[in-house]
Order: sequence, then C-alpha cells, then structure tokens
Amino acid sequence: MKVNNVILQFTAKIVFFIIFFFAIHIFFAGHYTPGGGFVGGLVTASAIVLLIIAFDLNTVQRLLPINYVYLVAIGLILALGTAAISMFVDQPFFTHFFDYFYLPLFGKTSLHTAALFDLGVYLVVVGVTMTIIQTIGDDE
Repeated sequence: MKVNNVILQFTAKIVFFIIFFFAIHIFFAGHYTPGGGFVGGLVTASAIVLLIIAFDLNTVQRLLPINYVYLVAIGLILALGTAAISMFVDQPFFTHFFDYFYLPLFGKTSLHTAALFDLGVYLVVVGVTMTIIQTIGDDE
C-alpha cells in the first residue's frame, strides 16, 4: 500500500532540481576544485533516489525511462575511448589534451579531453548506482 504524502512529493520535485543542478556544478568544477565525474554522478543518483523515496520505483521509471545498463556501457566507451585517443597520436595512455577557445557566452575558455573522460565516469557512476538501487527496489 502506497501512502500519498503530498508534502514530501511536492518538496521532492523542487529539491530534485536543486540537487541535480548542484551535481552539474560539481561535475564542471571538478577539473580545478574537488568534485568531478564520480562525485557528480553520486549526487545525481541521490537526486533520483529522492524521487524514488517520494513516489515509488514504477512512477520514477515511467518519468525517467532510462536503461541504466546502457548508460553504463555508453560511459565506459566514452571514458576508455577518451583515454585511448592519445595512443593514436603517439602519446602515453591517459594523456589529455587541451586548448583555449573563444566561446560566445563564456569568452576565452579552456576545453579539455579530461572533461570527456569525466563525463564517461559520471555516466558509469549514475548507471551503476541506479542499477543497484532498482535491483534492490524490485525485490519483494
């Protein structure tokens, strides 16, 4: 039997976006300060878990129809592919590249291949964490 907790559900809808945008901030800040793909992925997974607590697993699966196993595979391909790109230009494995570009809204910005690696880590962490949570939640 599901209890209809209106206050928790209303609050969870708002707090979800606050936590999610904070996770994105942690992800992008991770190159120069503590954070990055791993921590950002854990914070994102915690935002999704908040929705699962406020509603139920089936409702969240209908709201976010994501196959987290595929998310893990995409993240692994992205992370390992980014790490292996350096070998094709006669550099050691995991060598990252960067350059400065002028972006219209941001001005002079450095773009790194390490950010793509972090994105892969982020996707793997969200995928694995949510796969574990869904597997535990499906047991009855």
